Amino acid sequence: MRHSVTGSRPLLTQAEDRQAKIVELLRECNFLDLRTLIERFDVSVATIRRDLGDLEGAGLLRRTHGGAVSVNQVAQDKTNAARSVLNQEEKAAIAAVVSGMIVDGDTVILDAGTTALEVARKLAGRKNLTVISNGLDIVAELTREEGRSIYSVGGEYTGTNRSFRGPLAEQFIRQFNVDKLILNAASIDVDRGLVCTVEPVNASIARVMMEVSRRVIVVADHSKFTKSSMSVVSKIEDVGVIVTDRGAKSIIDAAPEKLRKKFVMAD
Repeated sequence: MRHSVTGSRPLLTQAEDRQAKIVELLRECNFLDLRTLIERFDVSVATIRRDLGDLEGAGLLRRTHGGAVSVNQVAQDKTNAARSVLNQEEKAAIAAVVSGMIVDGDTVILDAGTTALEVARKLAGRKNLTVISNGLDIVAELTREEGRSIYSVGGEYTGTNRSFRGPLAEQFIRQFNVDKLILNAASIDVDRGLVCTVEPVNASIARVMMEVSRRVIVVADHSKFTKSSMSVVSKIEDVGVIVTDRGAKSIIDAAPEKLRKKFVMAD
């Protein structure tokens, strides 16, 4: 970048000043659409796209079809205790929508995670279900009441999200023919059309769950749309539906039409 210099103090060019303000705005709202940026800075589409390209090249944001999101790489899972206090209202709203998609007689896999745990809580009192889970907290929740058929997945235990995974867990899951999978995600990359998780071992068991399930329902609150994680679980187009909250609306609205139809937003 070029600088105008008065004495020894560099002055920002108009482009640099605008780009600095874009980065600051992203810290506040995580996603910015092109129209908002064009109106705010009173510049052309080409200028804003050039700004976003410069900032993406510097690693300060990630461009999407309709704008840009902040860069927030998820390199390690937070513990269940840490995640359980985040976006609680949104997770409860998502769980309410998902529980309505589960009908009596269903066989359901609940993937370990705090949003799926909220789904388990919404299923309290539903007796005519068969539920399979690799999540210790989910199994504990489901066994509070009698009457359901519950299968607990074994395998390698990880204390981060209190779940079982690895080859033994995958072998166990492959024995089932499942109606619905409630799948957690560490991040949703709308721009590239990907559902992602943090570690390859998590992605591996998620793909096995998908293999045995007729319908895949991904649960992801709006914060998952402004994060990035390295392990790809699947393409968005290969899942049945992604249930999220209204906080993700602006990102979803900017997505290609073939992807927008995959999303359901909880109120």
